[in-house]
Amino acid sequence: MPDTMLLIQMAVLLLVIGAFAGVLAGLLGVGGGIVLVPAFFYAFQTLGYGGDQLMQLCLATSLATIIVTSVRSVLSHNKKGAVDWDILRSWAPGIVIGAVIGMFAVAGLRSSTLQAIFGVLALIVGLYMGFGRAEWRLGQAMPRGIARATLSPSVGFLSVLMGIGGGSFGVPLMSLYNTPIHRAVATAAGFGVLIAVPSVIGFLFVEIDPATRPPFTIGAVNLVAFVLVIAMTLITAPMGARLAHAMDPKPLKRVFAIFLVLVALNMLRKAMMG
Repeated sequence: MPDTMLLIQMAVLLLVIGAFAGVLAGLLGVGGGIVLVPAFFYAFQTLGYGGDQLMQLCLATSLATIIVTSVRSVLSHNKKGAVDWDILRSWAPGIVIGAVIGMFAVAGLRSSTLQAIFGVLALIVGLYMGFGRAEWRLGQAMPRGIARATLSPSVGFLSVLMGIGGGSFGVPLMSLYNTPIHRAVATAAGFGVLIAVPSVIGFLFVEIDPATRPPFTIGAVNLVAFVLVIAMTLITAPMGARLAHAMDPKPLKRVFAIFLVLVALNMLRKAMMG
């Protein structure tokens, strides 16, 4: 069992991370999970919990927090009339199917493989955030038919592989199809609920080796990390949503893109070492 001082340090770290993740979820629409997964990985590893299923723990616990964060974010944005419920309803079935497939994929992969996948996808997201242009378009309206049937499960599947909500893939996708950015951020929070709820239900039944899991873990979800992070994101996600409507987040996006690329490269380095 880790010593008390180490546990206190980790608790403080998780509270700070939770606050940061909540603001990001509301402000940039990137979903706090993109910060939480590497943070959980560092916290659990420092506490002495490793093994081939460490990334499953990080991804599942991150997604559990996203249920609460996304619901809170959707409600905050909806008060401002920013959520596009038509997009949400029409994309929901595909996103849920993709999320469930993603959960089964994560449950069957080694931690080092999941680290590599996270690193590659986070690198793509970071580069898009850094170099993407607001005027880029793939179409003038959100796709329907075969395009939607392909893209919606992809959003759910890739998000679960990264342990994130709908923002990192949903916001760029909606922007590329001519959805105004505030509407895209608000609607992507709804994607987060659709991704996190079915995948977390599945993760609660994933068996983690008792020797390598932290205390108070149900399935692949660690309740201590979940509670500490949620305590902060409940406070900070609405603050992020208010900031998003009050300021231009572009300069912050550039800084976060650099941070994200560094996190992705570090995760890839660890995957190669593992």
